[in-house]
Order: sequence, then C-alpha cells, then structure tokens
Amino acid sequence: MHPFERQLTDQLKRIQEHGLERRVLPLRLLAGAKISHGGRQYLNLASNDYLGLAENQDLISTFYQGLNRDNLLDRFGPGSTASRLMTGNHPVNMELEDRLAELYSPCRALVFNSGYHANIGILPALAGKEDLIVADKLCHASLIDGMRLSRATVIRYPHLDYERLSSILSKMRNRYQQVFIVTESVFSMDGDMADLGRLVELKEEHQAVLYVDEAHSVGLRGLRGRGLAEEQQVLNQIDLLVGTFGKAYGGQGAFVICSQVLCDYLLNTARSFIFTTGLPPVSLAWLLFVLEQIPTMEQQRRHVQELSDRLRHALTARGLVTGGATNIVPVMIGDAGEAVRTADRLREHGFWVNAVRPPTVPMGTARLRLSITSAMKQEELAPLPGLIAETLS
Repeated sequence: MHPFERQLTDQLKRIQEHGLERRVLPLRLLAGAKISHGGRQYLNLASNDYLGLAENQDLISTFYQGLNRDNLLDRFGPGSTASRLMTGNHPVNMELEDRLAELYSPCRALVFNSGYHANIGILPALAGKEDLIVADKLCHASLIDGMRLSRATVIRYPHLDYERLSSILSKMRNRYQQVFIVTESVFSMDGDMADLGRLVELKEEHQAVLYVDEAHSVGLRGLRGRGLAEEQQVLNQIDLLVGTFGKAYGGQGAFVICSQVLCDYLLNTARSFIFTTGLPPVSLAWLLFVLEQIPTMEQQRRHVQELSDRLRHALTARGLVTGGATNIVPVMIGDAGEAVRTADRLREHGFWVNAVRPPTVPMGTARLRLSITSAMKQEELAPLPGLIAETLS
C-alpha cells in the first residue's frame, strides 16, 4: 500500500472509532413518504421533499403527458450541452427566471445548478478583501465554503444572537468598504428560524447587504410558499434571497432573487454559474410546472406544520430534548455513536432516520433529524416518540 493510502486508512479508522463513518446506500423512492432498501419499506424521515412533489405519481404523470416529438429537445431534453454562457441557455431557462421574478416581484432571478453552487459562487463574487462578512454561527456548509472562498474577513456571531451581531457591526462597520450579513432563514439542522425583521433593521442601520438562504423554507413558509421572508413580511427588503429547487420543489437547482444590477453582476462574475454545464431542459421544465402548483398549496403547508407541532409535543412529553418550530424536528442525543445506534434501532422498526453527526453539527451535539413532509400521516408518526425514548432509556 502506498504511504499516502496508509495515512488515509488510519484516518478512516479514527472516523469509524468515533462513530462518524458515512456510507451511501441504494434506496428506492416510493409514494407516501416511503423508501425501500434491501426489500423492506420504511417511512422516510430523512427526506427534504417537504411537499411530496418528487414522489407524487399523479403530478409526475401529468407533467410527462406534455411530452411530444415537437418539444422533446426544448423541454424534455436530458442535457443542456454546454454552460449557459456558451450554448446551454435554452428558452426554458429564461421562462423559469422570468416566472420567479414575477412571483417575487419586483426583482430579478438567476438560476444556479444547486444551492451549493449558489452559495459558493455568490459570496466570492461580491465580497472582496476590503469587505466583512458577519454570519450566524450555525450557517450550513455551503455558506461556510462560500465565505472561505471569498477574500473577505469573516466573523461568525452566536446563533440568533442579534445583540452580539449589533455589537459587532457597531464596532467593525467603519473599517470595511462593504459588510454582508449572512443567515439561513430556517436552520437546516435545528429547525429554528431567524428574525428577518430584526436583521433588516440592522442591515439598514449599518448600510449592510443582507444575504438570506431560504433553502428550507421556500415552498413551506409564507402564504404563497415564498419562504420565511414572505411570512415575516420583509420579502422586498432582503438584498440577496437564495432558494433551492432540491427540497420543497422536488427538483434540482437553486435561484437567487435580487436586483437587476446584482443579477447582471453575478452573471458576469459568479464562477460556479459561469464555468459549469447548465441544467437540462427536462429539469427546468419540471420546475416551471411545479412553480404553478406551489403558491396554491396552503393545505399541504398547514398539514406539515400540524404534524410537526404534534410530534414536538409528543417528544417533549416523553422527556426528549427537541427544539425549533418548523418541519425540521431535531432530537438531541449528544454522543455520535449513541445517535447512530438509535437511528439503526428505529430502522429496525420501519423508520428511516439518519443520525446527524460532526462535522455537520458541532461536537457533542449529535442528533436525530426528523424531517416531516406533507405525504405523511399522523398515525404513521404516532409510535415514533415512544420508540425513541425506549431506545435511549
């Protein structure tokens, strides 16, 4: 074995010993918030398909009924053939961005290949060496990587601590040309929410740029599913609003809502936009199709929230530690190995649950992340709190 591979083998062994080993498994998506693995079905509590669109067979069948020879390449083609700035920018790209701009009006929209592409492209394009980024400490990995790729100074304030953020801005603002306040709206591992109104106040007070990642709230929050910014009535006061298509939209890709000037600048400078092959027409056409559905899905949004509220109450009644107020329901375990063992036990009982461990979350805060979707039923979730409590006792 090459010395380099021996070194990696030793590091992998340490990862295994700390209960942090990760694996990919062959899983089959089924209707009704179910998946199958090894010939067995499970209730899927690890999915980000929050509105059940990716598994909605009737909706998918309706989408493909529009397929014919005339639109086979324009709307159902499997590949875009090039980057968007070469020959990969098809009419369906522009249709999707125009429709997003109408939904979030007044603004412009720019589509990226994923939320990760958006976050590692936008911040480095905008933030230079004379700038400051101040970000919530629990911002997820793609935002962290985007900050690292930028040349800006980065300070991370304690989670949701806006007094600390205000203090940082008061002390540091005048030392930098531009300041960016960066946050998620719904935090992906804790299920809690930012106070976007307070962040708008701070950005206006300090002439900062507010960057909000709405990955886990678009589709689910707000009257028309436009996210927490809509729900908290600050939609038009956020400078850069990033949403994903890979969660509630049941597709792939991401978008940023911003001004025309910002949109034009990112198109010319965001490397993750410029130097990658565009999304295939079939993916974009699906997004256009579901974009017409999501604003009307109030009933599904209410159902998800009701299920989540009842599950939190039942977990707390069993003496389990949870948090947040959204459809992302964490169950705090602490030890990574114990979290893995608990998740394995739940799978034995037909619940597909993943243990979330460092480095995804801070050391000592390993947890179960229960993701509630509109395809679930209350009776399916009812046994879960008791089973978790019994496993941990």
